[in-house]
Amino acid sequence: MSSTGNFGGEEKRSFPAAFLAGLVVVSIIVIISLVVTRSQKPEQPGQEPKLPFTADAQSYAGNIHFNNLQLSESDNMLNEKFTYLDGVMSNDGSRPIEAMEIRVEFHDPFNQVILRETHRVIAAPAAPLGAGKQREFQITFEHLPAEWNQQYPTIRVTGLVLQ
Repeated sequence: MSSTGNFGGEEKRSFPAAFLAGLVVVSIIVIISLVVTRSQKPEQPGQEPKLPFTADAQSYAGNIHFNNLQLSESDNMLNEKFTYLDGVMSNDGSRPIEAMEIRVEFHDPFNQVILRETHRVIAAPAAPLGAGKQREFQITFEHLPAEWNQQYPTIRVTGLVLQ
């Protein structure tokens, strides 16, 4: 009987050591997996680097216009609403546009910005927007705040790459 008592005592002492060793191994695996997943995040469209907006591009931005704006809504199969902004962008200047980023702002009845999103409307592999040319665009918004004043949003060029 005394040998059974010693066996039980040794088991109790080795249990905390085995538990701590297992905890250390699991912690190391978790830390390694966090480091690996953070360093290998796939690039998402919203995480593209901002386009440059040099002084030359800022002065050229006055040649870019957005016309024929239309807002529409649609539901998907899950009964989620989406709002679409369709329009025509015009390059009324003398240089082709390789890439363009715009900021779209929706306002409340007090003219305060309640939604601000940045979208790239010209990007590779699309062809540049030539001088004197127009092109249709469409932007999708997943959710517009209830406070929206039901007016068209303001659109401002915030990034521009010219040829």
